Amino acid sequence: MSWIILVLSGLFEAVWATALSKSEGFTKLLPSLVFFVSVGISMGGLAFALREIPVGTGYAVWVGVGAATTVIWAMASGAEPVSLVRIALIIGIIACVAGLKLTAH
Repeated sequence: MSWIILVLSGLFEAVWATALSKSEGFTKLLPSLVFFVSVGISMGGLAFALREIPVGTGYAVWVGVGAATTVIWAMASGAEPVSLVRIALIIGIIACVAGLKLTAH
């Protein structure tokens, strides 16, 4: 259960990172509200998961999931360019996250 919550929390990291960008320094209300709600969910889920998952592994997985999802969303929405190299590097991040899960005790 902790691993599922950790991955979901990583997805919410992508939500808050995107909302933070869209808030334009907290000058736009809706993106600012999305940021605060999603950062709370993301951090709360991370805290819950770290009760059973070692902090180094848990934090790396959380950041990896969030970073990969943020870049994938930015490319899908047209905010960032798409290239084969960028896709390969995202696959590398996902592979590393999966490797950390597979080697966790």
